[in-house]
Amino acid sequence: MSGSALDQALLSHHRRRLLLAGTALTLPTALPLWLPAARAQGGSRPVLKVGRDHPVKTLAAAAAQAKPGTTIEVQAGEYPGDVAAWSQDDLTLKAVGGRVRLPANGAHAQGKGIFVTRGKRMTIEGFDFIGAKVPDRNGAGIRLEQGSLTLRDCRFQDNENGLLAANDASIELRLESCDFGAIAPGDGHTHNCYVGAIGKLVVLGSYFHHGASGHLLKTRAAVNHLFYNRLTDETGHASFELEFPNGGLALVMGNVIQQSPSTENYHLIAYGSEGLSHPRNELHLINNTLVDRRPQGGVYLRMAQPAQKLRLIDNLLHGKQELPAGPDREQHHNYFVGLDAFVDADRYDFRLRPGSPLIGRAVDPGEVDGQSLRPAMQYQHPCALKEVPAGTAYSPGAFQV
Repeated sequence: MSGSALDQALLSHHRRRLLLAGTALTLPTALPLWLPAARAQGGSRPVLKVGRDHPVKTLAAAAAQAKPGTTIEVQAGEYPGDVAAWSQDDLTLKAVGGRVRLPANGAHAQGKGIFVTRGKRMTIEGFDFIGAKVPDRNGAGIRLEQGSLTLRDCRFQDNENGLLAANDASIELRLESCDFGAIAPGDGHTHNCYVGAIGKLVVLGSYFHHGASGHLLKTRAAVNHLFYNRLTDETGHASFELEFPNGGLALVMGNVIQQSPSTENYHLIAYGSEGLSHPRNELHLINNTLVDRRPQGGVYLRMAQPAQKLRLIDNLLHGKQELPAGPDREQHHNYFVGLDAFVDADRYDFRLRPGSPLIGRAVDPGEVDGQSLRPAMQYQHPCALKEVPAGTAYSPGAFQV
């Protein structure tokens, strides 16, 4: 089964389970893409308990003691200056009884950040990474240097970089229901999330906001699946909201992307601005809501290098009524709207108003590599997903319900 097909199968399995409890699907229950279902659901794993009520008091001590395959259950609370580097494979770090807060308080692991990770198939759930700062001003809540990492329900606040991933084609990164922002004021080199030239990035149900000179999300990954997220600079000062500087395969579907009035760059999305370095370079912008609040007007998409395939279908756009033209792209069923088309744009509620003439005006965009690009869910704030009921009229933009 391909990665995309497996991803859909696992998500469908958990969606069916969660619908028994209601309509909101929160992603922390979903499985990592690269773990077989049987491995993730069962099996005996050593458990290491960490916290004030346990013999192991700190994350740094746990990192020194943990064996490959260990589940580390961390008692909820605040662990100031508790930084660590992790190199073991198959580790799971899970907050128990509430959130685990990690204010850096001037500390850092290896001069890089709060956590440095190198293990394969590592999972972190329920952690807050706060205030990472290092001497070279490139501190990260998490520095991903090798391996593969899944983050679920993690938050990043006031870091020089939220997450910073290395340039390594063997790395895979998955972000589920994570919150990136606000970022620490910087010099344009700090980003809410910066992903290097890795193999694959998957982002689901996550929230990127309140940038400061850098980008909300910058990714050099060869393959990018960005589904049902909210990238809204709001009152921030971000540069690009979303950038693919080296191209790659980018499936961007069901996202809300908003540029603030005080932005330092008039582009919302940029592709290929530093040259195309991947064998496959395609951009599929499907069912997104793009909102430009820059008073002078901005540019929805900057294509510095032509992609092998460019598709813009079923998007809602507010701002300048223009999209890049060209014979080498599939571009249709995109609609320009005023702010009054939305339920409450000033409160970032970009659902179409009831009775909108655009309801039901979308067309099926098909699939890529077995991955359907017709949205089955939508972002639900904060950092969750909502099922789109069967029979719902298929409409342009990020919201179907």
